[in-house]
Formats: sequence, C-alpha cells, structure tokens
Amino acid sequence: MPLTLLPSSSFSFLSPTSKSTHSHRFFTIPHASTTQLAPKPPPVIKTAPVIVIGAGLAGLAAATRLNSDNIPFLLLEASDGVGGRVRTDVVDGFLLDRGFQIFITAYPEAQKLLNYNELNLRKFYSGARIYYDGKFHTVADPLRHFSDSVLSLGNPIGSVLDKLLIALTRVRVLSKSYEEIMSADEVSTIQLLKNIGFSDSMIGRFFRPFFGGIFFDPQLETTSRLFDFVFKCLALGDNTLPAKGIDEIPNQLAAKLPSDSLLLNTKVVSVDSDDSNSPLVTLESGEILKSELGVIMAVEQPAVDKILAGKILAGKKQPPPPPPPGQRKKPARSTVCLYFSMDQDQVPVQDPVLFLNGSGKGIINNMFFATNVAPSYGPSNKALASVSLIGLYENTADDDLRAEVIKELSGWFGASKVESWRHLRTYRIGFAQPNQSPPTDLMKNPDIGPGLYLCGDYMTSATFDGALVSGRRAVEALLKDRALALV
Repeated sequence: MPLTLLPSSSFSFLSPTSKSTHSHRFFTIPHASTTQLAPKPPPVIKTAPVIVIGAGLAGLAAATRLNSDNIPFLLLEASDGVGGRVRTDVVDGFLLDRGFQIFITAYPEAQKLLNYNELNLRKFYSGARIYYDGKFHTVADPLRHFSDSVLSLGNPIGSVLDKLLIALTRVRVLSKSYEEIMSADEVSTIQLLKNIGFSDSMIGRFFRPFFGGIFFDPQLETTSRLFDFVFKCLALGDNTLPAKGIDEIPNQLAAKLPSDSLLLNTKVVSVDSDDSNSPLVTLESGEILKSELGVIMAVEQPAVDKILAGKILAGKKQPPPPPPPGQRKKPARSTVCLYFSMDQDQVPVQDPVLFLNGSGKGIINNMFFATNVAPSYGPSNKALASVSLIGLYENTADDDLRAEVIKELSGWFGASKVESWRHLRTYRIGFAQPNQSPPTDLMKNPDIGPGLYLCGDYMTSATFDGALVSGRRAVEALLKDRALALV
C-alpha cells in the first residue's frame, strides 16, 4: 500500500511576489538585496515533505514517482530549464540539441513514463553508412532492411562471419532479462567483442565509431553490461528524435507535475543535517529548507561531491574508499558537437541515416542531417547537420576545430557542397556521461544516510533509461525507510 501524505500547513514556500519565468509551472526564488541597512537576520527555515535537487531526467523521474503517490515535494533546479544534459536550444529557427543524443524507443523505464505519441518520434534508418577507403558502405539491420543487408554482405565493413556473429549476439542479449544483463559478469566492451570473435576490421570500422559514439568512448573500455543493454534496446526498438527537440522528453515529464512544485534558477550550495537527522538544504540566496521526509540529490556526481563538501552526515554510510595508489579516478566522458546549416539543395543525401567514420583517420566520429530525420529541426527549405567528436579538444580553438571538420566533411561529401555550409554553434560538453568502465555497479544503493538519497545515471547505467530508473529507485528507498520508521 503506497504511503500517502496530504500537504500540511507548513508546506509553504512560494511568496506572493514570486514570478514565473517559463510558463505558470516554473517559479524562481527572489534574490536578496545586496544593500544592507541593518544586520542580516538569521535565515528562516522553511519546510517541505520531500526536496529533490536537480530537474534532469533522474530528478524528474523521482518527482513523477512522488507525485503518483500523492507525496508533496519541491523540485529545485539551478538552471533556467529542466532536462539537465537533455536540453535543446533554438538558434536562427533551428533546433540544436546540446550534444549528440538519440532516444531508443525500447528503453523499458521510458516506456512506462513517457507518451511516445505526444513526443512525435521521428525514426532513423536502422543501420549506418560508414566512411571507409574514400567511400560510404552500408550496414543494415536485416530484420528491417533485408535487401540492404544482403547487398552489404560483400562490403569491407567486416566479413560475412562478422555479420553472422552480430545475429548471434542479438539472440544472446534477447535471451536475457535487463536485470540479468545489469548484474552479469563484466569485461570491457572491446574485450567482449574480441571474445565473441569479431575481426579487427569489424571492430575498427563499425563498433568503435558506432558504440564509441554512444558511450563517448572510442577505446570501447565501457563495461560489457552497458553494451549488452544498449544492443538489446537497439534490437527491440528504433533510434529516434522527438520532432520538437530532445528536450521534449524532460518537458513532457515536467508538464505533468503540480504547478507550484518546480523552482528554476534555484541553486543549492550545501546539504547538512540537524539534531533530528533531517537534511537541511541551503540555497545560494541564503534561505534554508528543511525536509520532513528526505532529500533526493539528482545532480551529477561532481556536483554531489561539491554540495556535500566531504561532510559525513550524521549516521551516513561510509563513502567508498579512494582508488588504490597508482590507480586514477575514472575521467568523465566528454564530447564536442558542431552544427551547420545549409540550403536544402546542398544536402548530399535525403535519408535519415547516421554516418560513421570508419577510416581510423580524422577527428569526426559520426554525423547526421537532423532535418532528414525530423524536418521540424530547421526552417522550411533549410537543412541542419550535426557533427560529433569524442573528447573536448581543449587545446584547439573553436575556429580551428570548425575548419578541420569542414575539411574532413569536404572529403566525405565534396567541397562544392560543404564549403557553403554555415556554422551555427559549437558545444563543448565536459561531462557528457559518467565513465562506466569495469569494475562497475549498475545497481548502486541510493540510500546514503538518514533522509538522504542519490539518483542519476552514474548510479545505474549511463543512458536515458538509467537516469529514469535511478529516480524511481531513490523514491522507493525513501518510501521503504519511512515505512520502516512507522513500524
């Protein structure tokens, strides 16, 4: 039986002068005046049943679960919008997702939470075109593009045996549940592919650019658990984009929450505990919030470390030990994404296909024409190209990076077309994904102390689905603790 709480009279956070910044659903907290005519009074502690810090996918999933159980909450977001890393900007009428992001329809948790019809998902071609030896070669899903897959049997992207091994890998992952995959014995993805028997040419020309682009990991050091999970989702679903941009996914979740529950531009600077072990949340404005039931931290792991600042909250479980001497902390996965616009007649292909760099040369990993997938990503008669690199290229200036990308793409599609493209924006994303190379724990315990819980894709799998799962699991841990406290 779900725990149900009715809002109490103490659940009052918004002042009558609060202003909406993004429709009636999103509110901001007024900043204190910098002019002080008298000593600053002690901060007033306000209360809320549950406080969720961060309105990315994990925080939104946690809020959705709380809302379904009629538990009042406040969802605090430091930025001007929901989504975390899953955001879309509008530039000159084009929709620019912040980095290369594709939504796989077979994500199991997403199927429970999202209305796919409302997202108006637009499908990619089920396969890819790989640039190798100066030409493009097709790799296709035989169950969806049979004739294309037959024609591709003799191309240089792997042998016939490699393509048979892909079919056997499909059977293997489909025979396992998602739970079995997440808890299976693990090796790195590159070691798994070698153990299966894939040739070096198949690994280098297909798996490195394809799964390396998904994981932002060209060395394929990511755990085999995540490879199997994504491979199964790809076998069962489609690669898609929402017609109005990738941020329609978090926007849909946010739109279903109570109108006064989400506070934008509200930065949390610390979380502490008082004598009653109830977490206290301090905002950048100086205000302090006290949670009656618990605080769910739905921010990136580096932000968690900063907010907790090394503090051990009363009764908190001991943090994991530091890496052994000589073993470095796993670096986060990073990426650079460049967008270019062009006239429709300058698009070299019309198919909604992902292009991969299988040459082993250059800096481009993958690219696609977003308007071929979803025409709504650009104005009428215009087209949009999205180009992805792996890594930050910190020592390369934006202009130099752009010039190198144009040079490479000119080799792919011809200089007469590419040199007329107009650069729109470059995104350098330092924390694109957590590093999930072995050893991993993809089912971490979200409970880290009395009334304090963690969620985010670093707690589960570095996917959209992993973030959604982690939010639900954090709430389930909170509800379990509260139920035990009532016994």
